[in-house]
Amino acid sequence: MDSEVPETKDGSGPSAVSGPLARLAEVAVMAALRNTLTYLVPESLAAAPGMRVEVPLARRKAKGIILGEGKALPAGVVPRPILRLLGDQPLLTPDLLRLGRWIADYYIAPIGEVFRAMLPLRVEARRSARTRSADATMAGAGSACCQHTATTGGQGLESEGAVPFALAPAQDGVLAALSQALDAARFETVLLHGVTGSGKTEVYLRLISRCLAAGRTALMLVPEIALTPAAEAQFLSRFGARVALLHSGLTPKARDEAWWRIRRGEAEAVLGTRSAVFAPLARLGLVIVDEEHDSSYKQGETPRYHGRDVAVMRARLAGALALLGSATPSLESYWNAEQGKYRLATLPERVGGRALATVEIIDMREEFRQTAGQAPVSRRLHQAIRAQLAARQQTMLLLNRRGYSWFLLCRSCGQTLRCVNCSISLTYHRHENQLICHYCGYHIPPPPRCPNCQSQYLYYVGEGTEKLEKNLEELFPGARIARLDRDVARRQGEFQHLLQDFREEKIDLLAGTQLIAKGHHFPGVTLVGVVSADAGLAMPDFRAAERTFQLLAQAAGRAGRGSAPGRVLVQTFYPEHYAILMAAEQNYEVFFHKEMRFRRMMHYPPVTALANVIAQGRTLERAAAAARQVGSFLVPLESPTAGIKILGPSSAPLAKVQGWYRIQFLVKSNSRARLNAILRLLADNCEKQRLPRRAVVIDVDPLSVM
Repeated sequence: MDSEVPETKDGSGPSAVSGPLARLAEVAVMAALRNTLTYLVPESLAAAPGMRVEVPLARRKAKGIILGEGKALPAGVVPRPILRLLGDQPLLTPDLLRLGRWIADYYIAPIGEVFRAMLPLRVEARRSARTRSADATMAGAGSACCQHTATTGGQGLESEGAVPFALAPAQDGVLAALSQALDAARFETVLLHGVTGSGKTEVYLRLISRCLAAGRTALMLVPEIALTPAAEAQFLSRFGARVALLHSGLTPKARDEAWWRIRRGEAEAVLGTRSAVFAPLARLGLVIVDEEHDSSYKQGETPRYHGRDVAVMRARLAGALALLGSATPSLESYWNAEQGKYRLATLPERVGGRALATVEIIDMREEFRQTAGQAPVSRRLHQAIRAQLAARQQTMLLLNRRGYSWFLLCRSCGQTLRCVNCSISLTYHRHENQLICHYCGYHIPPPPRCPNCQSQYLYYVGEGTEKLEKNLEELFPGARIARLDRDVARRQGEFQHLLQDFREEKIDLLAGTQLIAKGHHFPGVTLVGVVSADAGLAMPDFRAAERTFQLLAQAAGRAGRGSAPGRVLVQTFYPEHYAILMAAEQNYEVFFHKEMRFRRMMHYPPVTALANVIAQGRTLERAAAAARQVGSFLVPLESPTAGIKILGPSSAPLAKVQGWYRIQFLVKSNSRARLNAILRLLADNCEKQRLPRRAVVIDVDPLSVM
């Protein structure tokens, strides 16, 4: 959220009903409907809020969730009856019902689609005693996780009291303050700004232990499935069978079993990714969002919620403590802390007094002038890696672009091979020998000649992680080299196997994308090289500098986490850019204030509220027609005196994605309430104009305007 979590209702009214319903029920039907519908409750049905039902919808049947008592209908309107109950108990708690209402209202999303996202994947009407007995033996993850849980399940909280090491003074002070806030049993949001390696995770674990000991439950979110196993091992060793995991990497059956364990109160600590924010925990006392700045918390499709902001609202509704942690906080969260909306806690030093890695900037303009070459590894970085190998120390190289080459260029006519569905060049992947679109997955084999002019002079431009790996193998024969990016992570079991090998120092040199910069603890790494630090700065997005700073600072944080000091070499063509300089100094506060000057001047979040409205169609003509209708409603609402600015219509930076042509409006307002009111009116107008459901996309608090 750009400024703050809005206030919610106090729980009175329909959403607060918890007993059997009277004659009318308010139902969120799982269809593309923004509003709820009222149905008649047959006397034979013991319906209650949170229960799943089957209802008639036009000429078909649909599923829905009962939210509470239905509103009285106009005279002469006869409500249709609920057809049947799907289950004998409510699936969602009153807090989750209120949360779903808030998400639908805040993010201008169909309310039924919101509740669909909150339910387990496989919802059954009745669960047999045999199934329930089997569930009790499950820990909520795949088979490996279940076996681990079975061996550690007896430890539970007893193992928590035997934590074998003392906290650093800074950790101890932060934990004491957070414990006091937790014990107060009232809503508060705290931003924990701790440098990389400062021991945030141990603070999380001890706070969760205190929460469970007080008889309340705890939820912790991590941004990536890739980060879950490391946290999972710590959770299981500390809390045993009281833990449940929720993330999309699990099988549908495993996720379903974990959800039911939580719903029945068998799991009191939940660890998961974005969608785990909907875990049906009762007596919620603590919500932790680790790496709160990470863009993975933003849902890319309807409902387009932000997991961090929903987590804060979830804590508010439960009267719980919300703890947001990061070494590089989002500007929104740090702004909230500066404005007094969040409390700020800091861990300014690494555990054990270890120094942050020293950072050296390598000016690639000078490198090019001296060598007239375009090698991805500079002479200085090459020399440093050689020294690392001689000393038998580990190195990580970051290049945040996967594949082998960026695109295939014809030197005769200048054309590049582009995706047929998206306005983007295809990336060459050597392992598959395919040109692939990273947005829709379209792929073709490399042609022998240019499809445009039939020239044979085709040239592969740029380097991705796959090509970097090959270059490293040529530069350092005999070194143990591996690559980690999403192409590797998709291979079954490869990701964890590779991380384990690197942790056990069976790999000398690991090259990868941002996946290697996120939260990992590799004590053997003493050198981190950033191959192209400024790749993201050229993106036409107001968050480009923020993302660059965060990525570089997080990458630098992987070096020197063990007993030996760390070094970071940053290759860049823009060594004077403040995002590069402040990341090199690892000085978040200075970066924040420099970036905020730009945001204020250009009226971008967090100083204003922002929505991205995209009109789209399968043809450019249809997209333009939808844009005209959207523009005819939005543009007259622009008012400098009211603090409302409309930018557009204009072609989106990615003008075509997955076969949809896209025309963009940016709506800015200095009042969040005013912005949301405009967006609700826009959605109403689109329905009135009978625009197709996918013709207009409303993205509240967008993380990208691409």
